[in-house]
Amino acid sequence: MSKISDKVEALARPVVEEEGCKLWSVEYIKEAGTWYLRVYIDKDGGVGIADCEAISRRLDPILDEADPIPESYVFEVGSAGAERELKRPSDFEQFIGSDVEVKLYQSYEGRKTLVGTLEEYNDGNITVSGVELKKEQIAQVKLHVTI
Repeated sequence: MSKISDKVEALARPVVEEEGCKLWSVEYIKEAGTWYLRVYIDKDGGVGIADCEAISRRLDPILDEADPIPESYVFEVGSAGAERELKRPSDFEQFIGSDVEVKLYQSYEGRKTLVGTLEEYNDGNITVSGVELKKEQIAQVKLHVTI
């Protein structure tokens, strides 16, 4: 467990669950010269600002004490969102039958983005509306919401 996001995930999970939410993911990235630590949460019925605020207030002192990040950063807690990225096998299994948007590293039939129904997941390989894709082809998969 050497990655910062893994360390923060271990610290955040109990707090998030005590607040009645599910930890979706932890992201530690640099954007425009600033480091951001983002904790994404989910909850049946949707995440509200009060959920984010409560978790942020409880988790902030825990992070300060554990000090898993050597440099300064901006800390944010937010909803995983309706168009959340699917990363773990459990994410894919949970959303079989849902519409997804798949970004590819190289074009498939002239397109680098496919939108369709997630039909199958097998060890990183997926089937979307009858199209079988190998994990090596896939740059990103996220839920797709049609308005």
